[in-house]
Amino acid sequence: MRIIPAIDIIDGKCVRLSKGDYSTKKIYNENPLEVAKEFEDNGIQYLHLVDLDGAKSKQIINHEILESIASKTNLKIDFGGGLKSNKDLEIAFECGASQITGGSIAANNPTIFEQWISTYGNEKIILGADCNNRKIATNGWLKESDLDVLNFIKSYEEKGIVYVICTDIAKDGMLQGTSNDLYKEILQKTDVNLIASGGVSNIDDLIKLKEMGCEGAILGKAIYEGNISLKELQKLC
Repeated sequence: MRIIPAIDIIDGKCVRLSKGDYSTKKIYNENPLEVAKEFEDNGIQYLHLVDLDGAKSKQIINHEILESIASKTNLKIDFGGGLKSNKDLEIAFECGASQITGGSIAANNPTIFEQWISTYGNEKIILGADCNNRKIATNGWLKESDLDVLNFIKSYEEKGIVYVICTDIAKDGMLQGTSNDLYKEILQKTDVNLIASGGVSNIDDLIKLKEMGCEGAILGKAIYEGNISLKELQKLC
């Protein structure tokens, strides 16, 4: 299982939220590149980079940070947040993203998202399935749709998606464990490469996700709050 630390960006700074609530913002480092380099120095190979300003805006905002990290580390970066148009996608890949995650765009404008899958291939396009009470949330999680998360994933699996990041918003940033029942259901009823996100609180959570069959696990606050050390992650990797 791939271990994928997250860096969330607001105003150019590395932050974390609780349950996606922007009012709960906590700044952990004003230099995201410094954080990324520390990850790399401890054997981490992958990074989940989220433009939270872009997520609730109409376009990508923090692409210069993506470019800085991509050019000054060897991390393979999955980038999400604010990808609302073909131009945004071009900027993300030009700035060094290895993959991009589309969540809001997949729910709100499936025609464009399907075009991205066709144009760039399913190895580069990840489906972001972020949900609250099983309903897909969009626009920086500020809006909730009527789409059931499992049906949403299944519909895009039929259109060629092979990688899915699923975040249970109620768990995100709470350090209270992951949404294992939901992940088991997705793994049983689809053949996607599932990347679990939200709620990782300790090494045991990661081991459970690995045993369950998740292809990857994203974690953030557990690192920043010291619940999991980078040395522990290095051993797990």
